[in-house]
Amino acid sequence: MSWGGLLHHQVTGPPEAPVIVLSNSLGTDTRLWDLQVDALSERLRVVRYDHRGHGRSPVPRGPYALQDLSRDVLRLLDHLGVARASLCGVSLGGMVGIWLGAYAPERIERLVLCCTSAHLPPGDAWVERARAVRAAGSTAVVADAVLARWLTADGLDEDPVRAAALRSMLVATPAEGYAGCCEAISRLDLRDALGRIVAPTLAIAGADDPATPPEHLRAIANGILGARLEVLEGAAHLANLERPDALTALVLEHCAAPEVDRA
Repeated sequence: MSWGGLLHHQVTGPPEAPVIVLSNSLGTDTRLWDLQVDALSERLRVVRYDHRGHGRSPVPRGPYALQDLSRDVLRLLDHLGVARASLCGVSLGGMVGIWLGAYAPERIERLVLCCTSAHLPPGDAWVERARAVRAAGSTAVVADAVLARWLTADGLDEDPVRAAALRSMLVATPAEGYAGCCEAISRLDLRDALGRIVAPTLAIAGADDPATPPEHLRAIANGILGARLEVLEGAAHLANLERPDALTALVLEHCAAPEVDRA
């Protein structure tokens, strides 16, 4: 659904540093990156934002399309006066990154695509999830099943405080925003777009991710010229939470290396 508003966002880091946009997974907000933001902000200008219908961003009526979510990011970059930026996205955020890399290549410096996919069937399952959330008026109806895919069993058992905080974040997501984004994923098929991407790309998989297993990231890396794949052991779908230091190091290596030519 077309919408011309501005996303809620936070900007940290040196004003003259290269810009990196951090793009969230379905059902999360800017707090998803709390374990990365300090280290990244030492060397990069970090832009965190909430997808439409999430966190503190407006909630236009769905359904949404992936190009809508992606153009929201371009509108945000225009608002901030940023001509080119790197993007690191998890899950839905990675799908946005693929779209931007393929269809707005002049705006994308580098890509880090984490625990995501270019195609995530069956579409009917996403439509049914959207329907269930709208009917209940809350994401609480899917919260337990989603949380079980976000973290490994060990992660859930060893850090119940974090698990509770994640569940609270998910349940706070507006039902219409969550459902609208589910409908965007239901129509996702960017497999043929991968070959259009020219930005240097790093794909990161969680070895124990049941939602987007490593073969999804391998397909992305194989489809983008020069892309490479890293698999993080001991991580499920939100690898940036279960392996925060490893993921942060990979992002810095890929996006903030001094030898990167940014001309």
